[in-house]
Amino acid sequence: MIHEDIQLTGSFQASGSFNAPLHAGTGSALEETGSIFNDTTDNFLKVYDGNKWLIIGENTASIPIPPIPSASIEYLAVAGGGGGGGRYYGGGGGAGGMLTGSLSDIESGSIILLTIGGGGSGGPNNYNGAASGGNGVNSSIASSAGTSFSTITTIGGGGGEGGSTSAPGNGGSGGGSNDWSTGRDGGSGTTGQGNDGGSNITTGTYAGGSGGGGKTEVGYDRNNNINLASKGGDGEQSSITGTSTYYAGGGGGSMNANVQYYVSFGGQGGGGRGAADYLGTAVQATAGTANTGGGGGGGCWSNTTTGAAGGSGIVILAYDPTKISATGGTITTRGDGFKVHTFTTSGTCSISDPV
Repeated sequence: MIHEDIQLTGSFQASGSFNAPLHAGTGSALEETGSIFNDTTDNFLKVYDGNKWLIIGENTASIPIPPIPSASIEYLAVAGGGGGGGRYYGGGGGAGGMLTGSLSDIESGSIILLTIGGGGSGGPNNYNGAASGGNGVNSSIASSAGTSFSTITTIGGGGGEGGSTSAPGNGGSGGGSNDWSTGRDGGSGTTGQGNDGGSNITTGTYAGGSGGGGKTEVGYDRNNNINLASKGGDGEQSSITGTSTYYAGGGGGSMNANVQYYVSFGGQGGGGRGAADYLGTAVQATAGTANTGGGGGGGCWSNTTTGAAGGSGIVILAYDPTKISATGGTITTRGDGFKVHTFTTSGTCSISDPV
């Protein structure tokens, strides 16, 4: 049975087989709108649209693929500060290591892992034995889904020396030595992240521990001159949040201030104050400031003092919100419009398309 000039609307369903005419190219095919043939040269089924032959199912439009949004992300990473050394004129704790920089071309869909290091514990009241402060804990920025940068790790600050059988800790910045014996160097800092702790260079009436190292300055040496107290090394300023803030200051060493009241202050950037003995009255050491990586102050001779704990670390990220968006941490906006994500506890930052 032959049917001609049949017009169909909607769909066309056939059971069995459907045989289209065979032609070796378009030369012998009937050029009428809707004509169909199987081209045996390239083995395509073709239809005439009234102007030209089209391959059935062919997409003739070029659809551009949009680029994946990406941006550079500024970062600040600070590890936990070291704890101050305990009894017998403990040294100050070293500051947590500090790094700043930029993560390049972080694409939408990426996940960044943030680890925030805690501060080291203060040294105990144990002058005839081990009494150093604990080292701070590392902070890090690590890649996860969609990211490709190498992990950035800042090193926890070294604990200050205390007691008779201890040593100052190494770290992002080194812990300060105590007053047990002369000639002992402070703990070593990590290049690019901090500085060494102060050393015990003299003996004399004004005994005391040396200061912990800070990001930009070594800890002050223990000195026989009461006017040269063993201050912690200063940290460094960052304006990543839009406000210039110091981070990573070393803890102050302890002081024997029996002639006049004098305490040894921590470095700028959250370093704790060292303890002091003043005419038999103990002035307690103070802890490093939380989320600055500051070292803790060292404890003095008094049996009522101990070393103070180091301050916890912090990680801060900032980016242009016209290029990407993100979740995670505490989010603020700085003056230039950049979004700022502050992490004071470990977490994740998930990157997405700009809103």
